[in-house]
Amino acid sequence: MPARRSPSLRAQLQARRKALHGDTASAPATPRRKKPRPGARSPPAVRSPPLERLRGWFTSKGWTPYAFQEEAWAAYARGDSGLIHVPTGAGKTYAAYLAPLAEVAEHGEKGLQILYVTPLRAVSRDVEQALREPLSVLDADLEVESRTGDTSSSVRQRQRQRLPEVLITTPESLSVMLSNERAPELFSSLRAVIVDEWHELLGSKRGTQTELALARLRGFAPRMRTWALSATLANLEQAARHAVGTRVRPTLVSADLERPVDVETLLPDEVDTFPWAGHLGFTMLARVAARLDPAQSTLIFTNTRSQAERWFEGLRFARPEWEHLLALHHGSIDRDERERVERGLKDGSLRIVVCTSSLDLGVDFGPVERVVQVGSPKGIGRTLQRAGRGAHRPEATCNILFVPTHALELVEMAAARDALARKEVEPREPPSKPLDVLAQHLVTCALGGGFTREALRHEVRGAAAYADLTDEEFDWTLTLVREGGPTLTAYPEFRRVEEHEGRFVVKDARVARLHRLNIGTISSDAVVELRYWSGGRLGSVEESYVSRLRPGDTFQFAGKKLELGRLQGLTAYVRPAKSKVTRTPRWGGSRLPLSTSLAAAVRRTLDSARHGDVTSDELAAAWPVLEAQERLSRIPAAGSLLAEMCQTRDGHHLFLYPFEGRRVHEGLAALLALRLTRLQKATFSVSVNDYGLELLSPAPFPFEEALRPRLFTRERLVEDVLESVNVGELTKRQFRDIARVAGLVLPGLPGARKSTRQVQTSAALLHDVFARYDPGHLLLTQARREVLEQQFEQGRLERALERLESSPLELLHVRRPTPLAFPLVVERISASLSSESLLERVERMKERWTRDDARSA
Repeated sequence: MPARRSPSLRAQLQARRKALHGDTASAPATPRRKKPRPGARSPPAVRSPPLERLRGWFTSKGWTPYAFQEEAWAAYARGDSGLIHVPTGAGKTYAAYLAPLAEVAEHGEKGLQILYVTPLRAVSRDVEQALREPLSVLDADLEVESRTGDTSSSVRQRQRQRLPEVLITTPESLSVMLSNERAPELFSSLRAVIVDEWHELLGSKRGTQTELALARLRGFAPRMRTWALSATLANLEQAARHAVGTRVRPTLVSADLERPVDVETLLPDEVDTFPWAGHLGFTMLARVAARLDPAQSTLIFTNTRSQAERWFEGLRFARPEWEHLLALHHGSIDRDERERVERGLKDGSLRIVVCTSSLDLGVDFGPVERVVQVGSPKGIGRTLQRAGRGAHRPEATCNILFVPTHALELVEMAAARDALARKEVEPREPPSKPLDVLAQHLVTCALGGGFTREALRHEVRGAAAYADLTDEEFDWTLTLVREGGPTLTAYPEFRRVEEHEGRFVVKDARVARLHRLNIGTISSDAVVELRYWSGGRLGSVEESYVSRLRPGDTFQFAGKKLELGRLQGLTAYVRPAKSKVTRTPRWGGSRLPLSTSLAAAVRRTLDSARHGDVTSDELAAAWPVLEAQERLSRIPAAGSLLAEMCQTRDGHHLFLYPFEGRRVHEGLAALLALRLTRLQKATFSVSVNDYGLELLSPAPFPFEEALRPRLFTRERLVEDVLESVNVGELTKRQFRDIARVAGLVLPGLPGARKSTRQVQTSAALLHDVFARYDPGHLLLTQARREVLEQQFEQGRLERALERLESSPLELLHVRRPTPLAFPLVVERISASLSSESLLERVERMKERWTRDDARSA
């Protein structure tokens, strides 16, 4: 059902007046007020409707409602649900909140009326303050509270019996509340649900979990309306449909408010003709420090936590006088420390904060005026989100300073500027009916009052993610939570839900406790808590990193030098270190791939440079690299595929430059290696980055004859990808997360948590059992599908192959790896060398190739 646009603003305002005051078109003229008789009692003062009082409160703050806010209030009054999509800082929260609040104040009903869902529990306190503020002008006894993982046990206990009129929560805490056996009663009075930062949830299983929870709430409260809020989305109608469900036609509320993004790139003094990833990064620190002004509150975004740690330490060393004004913020640091930093940003006591995506969303830091992005933002939506953290006011210009970490990122930054001007924002694609999330939801519903088969199947299909769920898939998932499926029927620990008098419920108290403790473990790596020997929590890092450390090793975390004492279970005990840091934690997912929009913009930008257009500052600064690429080979064209062949002492190289992003290139490299070996037996070493891929053969290989359009065919794509990589091992790893979400493998109880190795072992055992005795198991099918979608971006890989199959090939023989190929060579040799020997070898290669250039000249 397509989303509908709101009617004209005038019609909306007329409808709202009728809703608030009745149809006054034929009302008689107001009679002249008579003077009261002496001694007569004065009539009670007439109070204006709640929405008008809220409008007066708006005015008292010095604000004038935007047209989109009026539009949202009128749409709610009509009974609509939908999506509000406007730039960051424009006032989405009050656009969605004030009309429901006015309705609640007018009717005066008790119990939960408005539910506000945010993906970040860290911002719940700020949201609570924002939602509480308008209550001052209403004659209504309304409570505003939060319910997150940080809520005290006493408040949670009280909320199990009675919920406030306005509640702020997270998707995980909402699922926990839905497991309350009194959930149908507690949520029956609900009028409105507001889902913030919908773009952040939509493309993940947390979004799917939210969709199922909303479908459940609509069953409890049929009058409930849903409004999702977003700032950076391309696929608006799809996003709106997933927010409101399949049985309502969503309304889209948007605005033409402009938040100009003023992009500046900090250009290096000189660039290396043979660039490689990261080599420029820290050399730019002194120049960044010189540009910073403590009088101007600034956020310095990095793409990885390890990079944030290094830049924070570097700035502290470069400008020790800023020690009390400088802070570090990322998701692994302890919550108390993060909240201290957030308070410091708001009250102005902290002026410069090095951070990661932990500050991308939600929190309104009014004092922040400047944003710095270290390295390529890798996506247009991410650029808008981060730039919008500064000057967080409607229609205010966002200032963002790009800092390249290697020369080719200058091209990315020129491309990002172009894509921003074209407003090319990436879509967020929601997952399609993940059965592990459905299995968790079924147990939650069985705990939360129970369900009947037909009613819940109908309810689940009301969520857009499960609109095409078949009867067989629903019944299979129900069997999974009843008895573990046909393979695990003999094991009582997998019998979580049972049928009692026609309803499916949970009778086992231990099952109920374990499920409630593990609700929301959608997908996350196991982490180790960091604690001082003397007491006090520092935060957490991935277990895979800590397991590689030995007692006595020193590393940097949260801006502190630490020495590992011992690792006990999932707790690492550390002490302050005085010796030199030997390691910096590298968190999982540290390599952000190039987005679809930015990748297309990079191809366009290089094509412009190929035709002599280097008018942008970034391309002018990168020209030594591009000129060397043109001299030794070609600058890639947007409509063709550049391929380079050369021979070195390492072997015979093929370099391809599709510019589709790292993940797509990983799948493409494995696919091409398989298809090439079908033509002639060979062994290939593979290297990929965001720009291209390298296939290296120790023996001669007829690349020139093999590179034909049929090599890039989409036929048998899935079969060839499954054959080309160790999908079995990747599927096992993916199945671990799926089994944990589905409840087949649980991390355990507090104080007795299982390690990653224990969880992995249990999941691997289940995987092998299913693979042997039930190869059609739907969770195995899902694991394989998710590997293809997440590891190789299957849909994007298909589109890339379609483009490459129809693109002319530019095949060139070169004397040695070119500037575009050089980072791929470094990527490959870095896997087997330490950082010191890598640097030495890189310098030797550069020196040899520069010397060869001089001789040939």
